[in-house]
Amino acid sequence: MKKNILIIDDSALMRRVLSDIINLDERFQAGAMAVDGLQALSIMQQRGSEFDAVLLDINMPKMNGLEFLAELKAQKIEATVIIVSTIAKQDARETIKALELGAFDFVTKPEGYIEFTNHLFSDRIYECLAAATGIEQKPKPKTNQEKKECGRSDKKPPAGKQKPAPSQEAKKIVAIACSTGGPKALHAVIPRLPADIDASILIVQHMPAGFTKSLADRLDELSEVHVQEAEDGATLNKGTVYLAKGGCQMRVKRQKDGSNCLSVTEEPPRHGLLPCADIMYESLMDTDFDRITCVILTGMGGDGTAGIMKLNEKKNIYVIAQNEDTSVIYGMPKVIKDAGLVDEVVALKQVSEAIVNNVGVR
Repeated sequence: MKKNILIIDDSALMRRVLSDIINLDERFQAGAMAVDGLQALSIMQQRGSEFDAVLLDINMPKMNGLEFLAELKAQKIEATVIIVSTIAKQDARETIKALELGAFDFVTKPEGYIEFTNHLFSDRIYECLAAATGIEQKPKPKTNQEKKECGRSDKKPPAGKQKPAPSQEAKKIVAIACSTGGPKALHAVIPRLPADIDASILIVQHMPAGFTKSLADRLDELSEVHVQEAEDGATLNKGTVYLAKGGCQMRVKRQKDGSNCLSVTEEPPRHGLLPCADIMYESLMDTDFDRITCVILTGMGGDGTAGIMKLNEKKNIYVIAQNEDTSVIYGMPKVIKDAGLVDEVVALKQVSEAIVNNVGVR
């Protein structure tokens, strides 16, 4: 039986595009459409159980996407919602808030005609819908990019809430990997870490360029630790979280003086992933951290396991995995667990405690 999808978007063109994409795949059908959150809420109140997933725009009249999600939560209407958002700075911030409110995942809207015709948008829609509805995935397309530095910046941090800048270089590292459901999981983990944690934290969250900065800024607002989007050449400090930049690969690079810094580059994706957690973990093989803690959270696929396998051959590591009950998608944590590499399996709310217990505070 085909999975039934509700489309919510104020653009008639986008409703048509999404409907055509959905109906072209034998696994799905566009069951209904709404022009704003208010109309969609009425549909969900009457027919909510009919829909296997919802594609939701954010900026709409009468009731926007965030208000719609809040109403679903208030009225206890269950729905698997995928945000379909533009990459504009404001929309990126609101997409992060939508994920906080319980959205399953998000897809970026094409910025031009070429993106509509090269199947990247439709393939991403299919990928999200398949994961959301629990049916078979189709292979991802691969792209090629020239390798170059990505993210080095000499800009001063914006004015606003200021946190004391850590001055001590970290000798312990926590490396976190997550994908689908990751932004919401990170909101449950990072704000619970103490400011005086005796480690630097790296995160690879599968997310396109334009959104990781908004995610980092939002986590920074909520957390005692400092959270920033990774920049090429950044020194790894205690009490600082570095979120891999979307569209780039992130590595830890040991310098001639023995210190460690980040290498952030634009290059071809690995297994369709940019950033890729395997690359982050592999880069730790040539470092001299006193303690390396690897954390695998919710996500599709098995990114991180191959890298941790290689790292485990050379370093003494400690691996924490999120449990099945609290994972939005029990893919990445399951693969690492089945590989026999996990030292501790914990519920999402216990991840931060497990991290602190392993690395300590200063």
